[in-house]
Amino acid sequence: MHIHVLGSGAGGGFPQWNCNCRNCDGVRKGTLKTRPRTQSSICVSGDGVNWVLFNASPDVLRQIQAFPPLQPARAIRDTGIVGIILIDAQIDHTTGLLMLREGTVRREIYCTDVVKGDLTSGNPLFNILEHYCGVNHHPVPIDGSPFEIPGASNLVFRSVALKSAAPPYSPHRHDPHPGDTIGVLVEDARNGKKLFYAPGLGEIEPHLPPLMAQADCIMVDGTFWTDTEMIDLGLMDKTAREIGHLPQSGPGGMIEVLSGYPQARRVLIHINNTNPILDEDSPQRRMLEAAGIEVSYDGMDIIL
Repeated sequence: MHIHVLGSGAGGGFPQWNCNCRNCDGVRKGTLKTRPRTQSSICVSGDGVNWVLFNASPDVLRQIQAFPPLQPARAIRDTGIVGIILIDAQIDHTTGLLMLREGTVRREIYCTDVVKGDLTSGNPLFNILEHYCGVNHHPVPIDGSPFEIPGASNLVFRSVALKSAAPPYSPHRHDPHPGDTIGVLVEDARNGKKLFYAPGLGEIEPHLPPLMAQADCIMVDGTFWTDTEMIDLGLMDKTAREIGHLPQSGPGGMIEVLSGYPQARRVLIHINNTNPILDEDSPQRRMLEAAGIEVSYDGMDIIL
């Protein structure tokens, strides 16, 4: 299985256009040892030819251009993308669908029914796309039942519901539904290698440890370093956990959680522009390295 990180940043990317925190200011001025990041997305292939895109970020066109296998140029109109899995209905994971509107071939989109509901009501991207390429919606199970994507050779997918909030524009914003956010276990049927992917992981629920224990690579939420990161910077009045992200540090944080899975390659993705781990010389980054946890970057490749 080939896993390619198209984008590793959280919403807004890095640097964020209107932010002058230490990280964003440092990357612009070249005073910070770091690298810019687009908004989070990965693609996965079992044969190196046909790819499943996870999320369609607002930066999707730049991400496709930076990874030639997604445009194999076999015909006048072509793509290596055989399906798109949406983890949730958030803006930074779905807006790129509008950038993929050209052509007459309907987009094959895999997501939960509640995500489809949000994308036909509060943020009606699916309705808009019907005036262009159109959408074939494929509902995904949220109980871990296996499913396949035609064209995605050798790959088997299992999705599970994660506890999280719906987007601000969702009709049920204050009434969370199972399937608002999912995590996905991807298995290469040839060698049994598995990826567990959950960029919006806010809580380790009882059904998750058995899935993570199977994984050869665990790629999970790296949004915030502390639970009060945005509060401490005066940027928000909610904690990381309140907005659906498990911070890395502190009791029960992601470092502690991932320490229980030494068999896997452990990688953080969806990293917010304020997170000190973006500074490669920071003590926080050294703590992650000491724990054997990697920080993803745009263009990162993982082969399982």
